[in-house]
Amino acid sequence: MDVKTLFKELKNDLPASIVVFFVALPLCLGIALASGAPLFAGIIAGIVGGIVVGSASGSPLGVSGPAAGLAVIVITAIETLGSWSAFLLAVVLAGIIQLILGFAKAGFIAYFFPSSVIKGMLTGIGLLIILKQIPHALGYDKDAEGDLSFFQMDGENTLSSIASAFDAVTQGAALIAIISIIILIVWELLLIKKHKLFQLIQGPIVVVFVGILMDYFYQNGLLNFSLAENHLVNLPVANSFVGFVGQFTFPDFSAVTHIEVWKAAVVMAIVASLETLLCVEATDKLDPYKRVTPTNRELKAQGLGNIVSGLIGGLPITQVIVRSSANIAFGGKTKLSAILHGIFLLISAMAIASLLNMIPLASLAAILIMVGYKLAKPALFKQMYQLGWEQFVPFVATVIGILATDLLKGIAIGMVFGIFYTLRHSYLNAYSMNDAITRADGFEVHHIVLAEEVSFFNKASIIQALEAIPRDSKVIIDCTNSKSIDYDVAEFIQNYRSSATLKNIVVKTIKFVEPA
Repeated sequence: MDVKTLFKELKNDLPASIVVFFVALPLCLGIALASGAPLFAGIIAGIVGGIVVGSASGSPLGVSGPAAGLAVIVITAIETLGSWSAFLLAVVLAGIIQLILGFAKAGFIAYFFPSSVIKGMLTGIGLLIILKQIPHALGYDKDAEGDLSFFQMDGENTLSSIASAFDAVTQGAALIAIISIIILIVWELLLIKKHKLFQLIQGPIVVVFVGILMDYFYQNGLLNFSLAENHLVNLPVANSFVGFVGQFTFPDFSAVTHIEVWKAAVVMAIVASLETLLCVEATDKLDPYKRVTPTNRELKAQGLGNIVSGLIGGLPITQVIVRSSANIAFGGKTKLSAILHGIFLLISAMAIASLLNMIPLASLAAILIMVGYKLAKPALFKQMYQLGWEQFVPFVATVIGILATDLLKGIAIGMVFGIFYTLRHSYLNAYSMNDAITRADGFEVHHIVLAEEVSFFNKASIIQALEAIPRDSKVIIDCTNSKSIDYDVAEFIQNYRSSATLKNIVVKTIKFVEPA
């Protein structure tokens, strides 16, 4: 993409990038906290995910950064390896493995996830965002931003955290959240249609500044509410450029011979690649222009990002659906929005950390709740139901799985149901059979035409069909259309010809290749 093309949609990408920046900032910090890593490591990963991965990626709307799905892996790896610098080496090695996967064209894996599961993933994430942000909107900020597992790092779960939040509401935070949600709804339904100015200045940007203003009123007694320090963004503040540079850490290359470093690297590479490929598929489905991201290039971009992030002290990176969906929801058109959000993270860490620490988490919670709603609109459930059980059941299973466990387990649950319906469909469509007819010689003739691809999974239905043929009949097994017949099925047909004589059944095969 040349420079002219890159800046072609600046009027859309700039406002979207600011929104993504505000969404990404607390998530980077929260995921770092949940991972047991230095807070600045999350910011580094966000910067690298935006600038490095954004530049190298072929995804027009995907946004990369630290991922909640890796938090448990990260905290375990840090404990196992015994040092942060040894862990950073594992991140670098994970990036190298991802590069190899990209060059080996392993990105095709993304195309094996059914549409129903991907839509279920988006809806599940949307509902999860809403549920996870309710406590933050009420001023209950014990669980770190970015924790998307049902069983939380703070010892509670998604539902108990909401119950606790209602028992300990911070009125100042709740008021900010309510006003913020009203602003976002009015902006979306009314103002954005009135004037182009409201398209350029996105509602979330206004919400952030309103939140800062209300907290200022609280602090100065103009409104009879208050917010504690833990209700605000908590970005590490560097007092000088030297202090800023001092927050970067470098990997311990002497640990390269430790087997545990390589184990951590392989696990991170596999999980990060899977999360990225899932997000790529989901983001492409949300893209209004339905562009297709080159998956092998994405793996290479992620690998490059993890190498850079590990070299300078950052967390591992994946493409992430929360930031990507926020980018799409608020008008991003090209990958410039992802790159700009990374630049804004860099500038904020260097120069305006103290200003950003004035942003209430309740304001950001309101923005994320709106993002969640856009992902999980009720109409989608109706649409999936109308498509039939083969689409609806894997969709709902994925949603429930994500809400009850985490992203990857939820996807796995959805895939189990998706595979079940695929096998069932294969079972039911292994062959076609003509109605029995009576010939002059008294034989009933049954004509079985095998499918184009006959796999092991078709064996049961073919056995059932042949065993149901009555005595004193004739059966024609037509393999004319079959390009491939599994050995087990071919062996059964061969054996059936012998056993059928016991029932006085005459078996004729057409273009059947005898198994070796």
